[in-house]
Amino acid sequence: MEDLDTRVLRTAHEWQGQGLPVVLVTVARTWGSSPRPPGSLMAINAQGHTVGSVSGGCIEDDLIHRVREEGVEAVCAGGRPSTLRYGISADQAHRFGLPCGGTVELVLEPVSERSQLPELLAACQARRSTERVLDLRTGEVLLQPGARDSLLRLDDTHLRTHFGPRFRLVVIGAGDLSRFLGEMALSLGFEVIVCDPREEQPQSWTLPGVTLTREMPDDLIVRLQPDARTAVVTLTHDPKLDDLALIDALRSQAFYVGAIGSRRNAAHRRERLHEHFGLTDAQLQRLHGPAGVYIGSKTPAEIALSIMAELVAAKNGVIADASRPR
Repeated sequence: MEDLDTRVLRTAHEWQGQGLPVVLVTVARTWGSSPRPPGSLMAINAQGHTVGSVSGGCIEDDLIHRVREEGVEAVCAGGRPSTLRYGISADQAHRFGLPCGGTVELVLEPVSERSQLPELLAACQARRSTERVLDLRTGEVLLQPGARDSLLRLDDTHLRTHFGPRFRLVVIGAGDLSRFLGEMALSLGFEVIVCDPREEQPQSWTLPGVTLTREMPDDLIVRLQPDARTAVVTLTHDPKLDDLALIDALRSQAFYVGAIGSRRNAAHRRERLHEHFGLTDAQLQRLHGPAGVYIGSKTPAEIALSIMAELVAAKNGVIADASRPR
C-alpha cells in the first residue's frame, strides 16, 4: 500500500501518460485553522477525477468545477503554475467549509514532462530526501538533494517542496500481533518489513503489501541502516532475537524503537543491554519498553493499536507522559 503523496504523484503521472490534462494542486500556505497542512497534494484530470485532498471537500468541488468548465490551461494561467486562495472573507470561508478564520493558498501546476514526476517517484522509492523546486514563471522543475523534514517555502517565483523517504516500520517476529500491527501501519502509509528467522514459525505467514524476510534481525538492521523515518519494534519475547535488533536499532537514527514485554522483563532487558552489550544510558532512554500507550489492552489487535498510537505520537513529535501507568 502506497502513502498518499506517492499515490497522488503516481496517478498524476499515469493520467498524463494517457494524454489527459492534469492539474497538480499543492497546499502552499495556510492561515488560522485549516483542514489540510502545507504540502498536502491533490491531482485533478480534465474529466474531473481526483486523488488526494486539500480540504474537507468543498474546495475540491470548486476546483473540479473550474477544471472541467474552464480547462487546465485556463485554470493554470495559460499552461503555467498559478496561485489561488480560499477563505479570505468570512463568506468564502463559510461557502467552502473552512474553519472560522481559516485561509488556504494553493499552487495549481499543469502536469507535463517538465514536472519530472517519474524522477521524483524514483527518488522516493530509493529513499532519497528530495527538494522539488517549481519555477512559477515557467513551470520548470528542478530536483535536488534536500534535508529531511524541511519546511515548504513559497515566494514570488518558486515553490519549494520536500519529499522525504516514506516512513518505514521494521517488525521483528511474525505472528498475530505483527499481522495487526502491519495492517495498521499499512493503512497509515508506512512501508512494513517483518523479520522472523525461526523455523518453527509458520512458513505460510504473509500479509499483502508487507515484505517478509527470514534473515537474522541484526543482519537486517545493519543492512537497512535505519534512518530518521524508520521505526523498529520487537515482538518475539526471545532475547536472542529481540536483543539483536535492539542493539543496532538503538545506535541508529530510528525515530522509534520499541519492545513488548512486562515491566519486569523490560527492566531486565535494559540491564542486559547495558552490561553485556555496552549500550549507554542515553541510548537506552530511547527504548520504549514495554512498547505502547496504556489502554488496558488485552488482545493482539488492542496491543497493536497501543503500539501504533505511541509510534505515531513519536513520528509527530508528541512527547509521551512517562508518568502514566503501563
